[in-house]
Amino acid sequence: MQQWAAAGCPGAATHDTNEAFPMTTPADTSDTRTDPVCGMRVDPRKASAAATWQGETYYFCSQHCADRFQTNPGSFVQASGKSKAARAANGHAGHDTGDSAALPMAGVSAPSCCDAPRQAERAEPEANGAGHSCCHGGGGERGKKERREPTAAANAIYTCPMHPEVEQVGPGTCPICGMDLEPKEVGADSAAEDAQIRAMTRRFVIAAVLSLPLLVIAMGPMVGLSVSPFLPDTWSGPIQWLLATPVVFWCGWPLLVRGFASFRTMQLNMFSLIAVGTLAAYAFSLVVLWMPDVIPAAYWEGGRPPLYFEAAAVIITLVLLGQVLELRARSKTGAAIRELMQLAPEIAHKITSEGERDVPAESLQVGDRVRIRPGEKIPVDGVVIEGSSQVDESMLTGEPMPVSKTVGDTVTGGTVNQTGTLVVEARQVGQESVLHRIVQLVANAQRSRAPIQNLADRVAAYFVPAVILCAVLAFAGWMLWGPEPRLVHALVASVSVLIIACPCALGLATPMSVMVGVGRGAKAGVLIKNAEVLQRMEQVDTIVVDKTGTLTRGRPEVTDVMPLGQWDRDEVLRLIATAESPSEHPLARAIVRYAEHRLGTIDDQPAEFESVTGGGVMAAVGSHRVLVGSPRWIQQQGASGAEQEIDAVLKWQSAGATVVMAAVDGVAACVMAVSDPIKESTPGALRTLHRLGLRVVMLTGDQQRTAQAVAQTLGIDDFRAEVTPQDKHDFVLELKQQGHVVAMAGDGINDAPALAAADVGIAMGTGTGIAMESADITLVAGDLRGIAAAVMLSRRTMANIRQNLFFAFAYNAIGVPVAAGVLYPWTGVLLSPMIAAAAMSFSSVSVISNALRLRNARLDVA
Repeated sequence: MQQWAAAGCPGAATHDTNEAFPMTTPADTSDTRTDPVCGMRVDPRKASAAATWQGETYYFCSQHCADRFQTNPGSFVQASGKSKAARAANGHAGHDTGDSAALPMAGVSAPSCCDAPRQAERAEPEANGAGHSCCHGGGGERGKKERREPTAAANAIYTCPMHPEVEQVGPGTCPICGMDLEPKEVGADSAAEDAQIRAMTRRFVIAAVLSLPLLVIAMGPMVGLSVSPFLPDTWSGPIQWLLATPVVFWCGWPLLVRGFASFRTMQLNMFSLIAVGTLAAYAFSLVVLWMPDVIPAAYWEGGRPPLYFEAAAVIITLVLLGQVLELRARSKTGAAIRELMQLAPEIAHKITSEGERDVPAESLQVGDRVRIRPGEKIPVDGVVIEGSSQVDESMLTGEPMPVSKTVGDTVTGGTVNQTGTLVVEARQVGQESVLHRIVQLVANAQRSRAPIQNLADRVAAYFVPAVILCAVLAFAGWMLWGPEPRLVHALVASVSVLIIACPCALGLATPMSVMVGVGRGAKAGVLIKNAEVLQRMEQVDTIVVDKTGTLTRGRPEVTDVMPLGQWDRDEVLRLIATAESPSEHPLARAIVRYAEHRLGTIDDQPAEFESVTGGGVMAAVGSHRVLVGSPRWIQQQGASGAEQEIDAVLKWQSAGATVVMAAVDGVAACVMAVSDPIKESTPGALRTLHRLGLRVVMLTGDQQRTAQAVAQTLGIDDFRAEVTPQDKHDFVLELKQQGHVVAMAGDGINDAPALAAADVGIAMGTGTGIAMESADITLVAGDLRGIAAAVMLSRRTMANIRQNLFFAFAYNAIGVPVAAGVLYPWTGVLLSPMIAAAAMSFSSVSVISNALRLRNARLDVA
């Protein structure tokens, strides 16, 4: 199948290419240059991007234009040279023109990324609006304005859910399949989407109002409802024509235009069949109405020549009904993104030197301070600088339990402050925020294609021509061997075949399931990069996980404290915490946190402080000299009693804990265990993974004893300890060579080589630090439950896709022969074109409805 793309920015689908020209930094010059893709005048100092090709540097108003330029620089340079004078005079005029343009093939010269073709639906003002622009951001003045003002729905980039390589500015129809395009980036404001539904609904309502009396006139006598007393026979035909004509040529105009376009481009689709079928019925009836003598009397029905105006009108009406139901069903697939976007509050309480004032949340800048009261949503990603509270992060992470936040902790925009008042300093705003990145990631994933979709595409490429051939053969068969009146039977059979076949259902089977599945994952805190990853995840049989931060909390905590001698627990703990307070060592921070949690804030500072690398710390606290460090180092410092409680020390060490000892005034006073606690959710998540038939392997740089203790405690299938990043990478490759499909979960930094080598890389994170751009899957909550949820989601989504494909294949395999009349010799059943139209319309909706079931898929972890 040829790959087509409506001229819009960004342009055709982005393909992986070898960079024949490096991206460069814009030069510091004062003149303006022409963007070779869209023709906009760009100041090189303010350009969003630049590229060098054949020794010349080109500047772009946006990254979209730069990316498209990379796909085929020669074509844009050539086109730019041909229209340079016009573009220099008009700037970005191409954005606001209504001139039609041919639909270029991907890779063929395109004069502008913004010269979108005029679609038939452009006549619907409420659905399309006026004017458009596709160059977002960038270095031109217009780009600056668009960054300050929200982009209207009519200015958005629209794409086809079945063919994501098709993109254009504003609503329209796909030149390949004829489907209505949908916004590439789903916004919280769905006004354009609603307008499109309203426009199609209006056409349907008018068609239904006109078709109902038409149906009564034509079909009433068959059910005992005669209109002869009210309507003379001589008027019946002309009135049917008057009622059917606006239905076919106004209400059904968008359908006919899509059908004509499919023949012009030879991208045949469901609208090709609808146009041929309805026009054949209408044209036949028109000829019969005005020239009845051309039809032999043997074909007349009840003393009148056969008319099929009602069939053409009702077919159009039912197809419009299917379009309305389909648009409504498809609009639900963007619900997950809209729900995410609506998490961000509109108003923020900004703290300034003049006091506190309410401002639009979108106006906040990095460094601004905002106050969040109990029950309010947090407007930015930032750091708590004042107050403490419980924060509900379930909307982003799927974790129902609130998280404690105090000074120094990070918070994420869109989460809900519950109990106390917080003052937060903004660190990431706008497009840099976690919420915005999640929304964009989900939107991109929903438009991606799964490899299984290639099967549907291959079938669709031959399907419509085969259906047309079947219709021709059915017509010929009925004319040669059918009963009288043969012409009528032949026409009914051929039109029914054309109408009932629905490649739309076949094409929708995969993208609708992907859209809903990805959205469902986002609500559970599982961010999937694209549909290919979703399909690969279903095939994974081995999960490789890092220990720290994945199975464990990733931060050392004091788990046991044992005072020695006559020391009181709280008294010695205060001395130890005061001695450790100046240290930045993770173990020291763990001890201070534990003491503050138990005793309150530690305000005292040691009079003297010395840190010994590899040993511990020496400090003077009040009148005491305090040593804190490893038991061996404490013994080396000559402290007495350091050999006590050796059994407890060995027990803690065998469990993988780090043992810290303290001596006060030369005498051992306390021993404590510090470890990285296992997350409460880890055991249940591991049970779920094992129940799903997956093998779990732990890789860690920790010592053998610690790794073994964790593996035994959790029942992990296998583990490797004291491994380097290179060792992790090699181990993943070894598993793959053994025939395993491997998913690797880690923090995305020291695990990067293994993540890249795995079939599926899973980044663990809890907010601003997550590697969304590099990971195949990102788990916002950052624990093992997300992996189990991702596996369940992938399996259910792929099962849903296979169900949809089965429905589509089975429907057409059964429907087309029945419509052709194969059952007539035995049962006398001949499918009416109107019944065929109803079946065709609802087949697409049934596929979408089945996909929508994924919205309620349970991803619970035991």
